Parts: sequence; C-alpha cells; structure tokens
Amino acid sequence: MAVSPFKLQRKLISAFRTLLQVGFALLIFLSWSVGWSPSAEALPPGNAITDSKALLRYALPIDNKPIRDLQASIESTSDALRARRIPAVVRTVEQAEKLLTRKQADILNSIPDDRKTQAEALLAQLRAELDEIKLVADTGNKEAIRTQRAIALDTIGELEALMVAKFPFEIPDEYANLPQLKGRATVEVETSKGALTLVVDGYNAPITAGNFVDLVQRGFYDGLEFTRAEDNYVLQIGDPPGKEVGFIDPKTKQYRAIPLEVMVKGDKKPVYGTTLEDIGRYLDQPVLPFSSFGALGMARPGDDVNGGSSQFFFFLFEPELTPAGLNLLDGRYAVFGYVTENQEVLEKLKQGDKIISAKVIQGLENLVEPA
Repeated sequence: MAVSPFKLQRKLISAFRTLLQVGFALLIFLSWSVGWSPSAEALPPGNAITDSKALLRYALPIDNKPIRDLQASIESTSDALRARRIPAVVRTVEQAEKLLTRKQADILNSIPDDRKTQAEALLAQLRAELDEIKLVADTGNKEAIRTQRAIALDTIGELEALMVAKFPFEIPDEYANLPQLKGRATVEVETSKGALTLVVDGYNAPITAGNFVDLVQRGFYDGLEFTRAEDNYVLQIGDPPGKEVGFIDPKTKQYRAIPLEVMVKGDKKPVYGTTLEDIGRYLDQPVLPFSSFGALGMARPGDDVNGGSSQFFFFLFEPELTPAGLNLLDGRYAVFGYVTENQEVLEKLKQGDKIISAKVIQGLENLVEPA
C-alpha cells in the first residue's frame, strides 16, 4: 500500500525525534553522571502539567473539590484554543460560571473566617474575568483569550492560597538548625540578560526553599556566575568563589548541608535523605516535578544525596528532547519552585553570565530562621 507524502513526513519526523531523544539521553549520561550536577540515563515519555503556575496551584495543600473543578475547567480551554475552537471555549467558560454560582458557598466554606471578605471580593472579580473571556472570544483573538484566561487562573490561584490556614506538617527536629520556609516566597532575580520572577514553595520543600530564601536575603547569589549551561537541559549557579563548593555559615564556620527533600503525591510530609528510587518508590510522582521549563532544582554531589548547599539549577525542559512524565530527575533531585515570569530569559543565559541581584519581594514573613 502506498504511503501518502504527509504520512511519510510525519513518520520521518517521529523517527528523527526518537533519534534526538536517544542521542540527548546518551549525552546527558556521559556529561552529567559525576560531580555536582543532575544526571539522567534516559527520560521516558508521558503526559504531565508543564505550566509552572498550574503546577504551583495544584501543589497547594488544600482539599476543596469545587475550586479544583473550576480550575481544571478553565485550564481545559487550552486544547480548544490550540484547535481554534472558540465556541468550545465559550461553552466551557459558561459552564464554569454555572459551577461558580452553584458551589460558591462550598468554596467559601474552606476559607478561614478572617479571609472570607477577601475571598468574596476575589469571587466577584473572577466572575467579571470570566465574562471578559467571553467578550474577547467574540473577537476571535486567541492571544487576547489566552491573556484573559491567565488572569482568571491567577485569581483562582489567589482563592486557593487563601484556603491554606496553617503549615500542613511538622518538620523533623533534626533539621531545626536549618532555615525553613513555611509557605511561599516570590523572588526577583536580575541577571545579565534580563529579569526573572521565581516562586519558591515551602509547603512542599520547606528546608530546600528556606535555605534558598535565606541565601537570597544574605546576598549570597549577587554577582555569582552561571558555572554550567547545557542547552535544553540545565543552567546551574551557586558555586561561590574560592575552594568551597557551597555555603559556609559565618556563625558556625561549617558547610551548610541540605538533605534531599521530596514531597510525593498523596503523602502527608516529604521524604528526607533518600531518593525515591532507593526506597523502591519507582512510580511515585513528586508534587513538584521537573516538567516545567524553569523548574528550580537543588544541585548536589552525585554520590551524596544530602550534600546540597547553595548550588541550584534551572531545568530547561524541552518537550521534544526531555518529554514530561516519569522524568528520571523526579525523585532523585529536589524541586523547590518554578520560574513564573520571563522564562524566555533563561534561553539567553550562558556559562559566564551572572546574577546581578536577587531579592525577596513577597513572602519573607514565611522564613523561619533557626534559633
């Protein structure tokens, strides 16, 4: 049977992508299997959320089905947008509005009393934003729809954040000597190629995130160079000048070591001090996965899972080369946040470029320093 040129082209493209993935996996293995860097022999394919803000929304420790259904409904419009099915977008938004009307009381039931007024204002704002999506849909402008959709999802994220009444678990006493972030913080990073906005998540990585925010507050990263840059893989920084490879606490004169910290979906607290692979949890998925361009990962020596300190990396997720899903970095390295704004700057940064300054602009009150 003859093969159409279109089908043949698709087969050739698919075969080429497979070769790229295999070749890139081999390159990763050869280049990163030793030293202060993440290593991966292969990166199996799979479906996963790749949007950093969506990952952060789902990572909030809340249990309210109506708000999650509302979030999923608005997020699902991305498929219709890609296919230019604008009427389907409008129908989905209309269904979301009905859900919001029906379930408003259930949503508010998860909001602490002292935040209910703020939540009611956000719900009213969300209704207006959903109406705005329908208005711009009439123009057929996909980018305008995406912009308004993102605004509405940000509002949903604010509502979800209001539902978190307290820090969800007790951190083991053995880590009381380390800074802890009991909540989230937003960090503005000015680099030699532009500014980045990071959100670090202490709900799921309180020690890793706390260490990072503490170092930002100390000005540790200001002026440091990116020491390693691998296209479509990682961009690493945090190695201070001199012989040291991490942070030396000026009070104790000791190297500050950070344990591997991974929160698994369904668990009540993170796994500490071991990879998921080493404890036989091969298929378990972290709450904070390496599936988004700009994921913040904690670097560590290849032979010491608890040897991380100040070095971290931006994961340069490339779906054609490192498919999302059961990524072999997941569970082997700790993710502690994501780049949420100006991700394109990461594509410009190379080895030798610098962080000019890093500053916490929101959430500093969540940092708990050791006594």
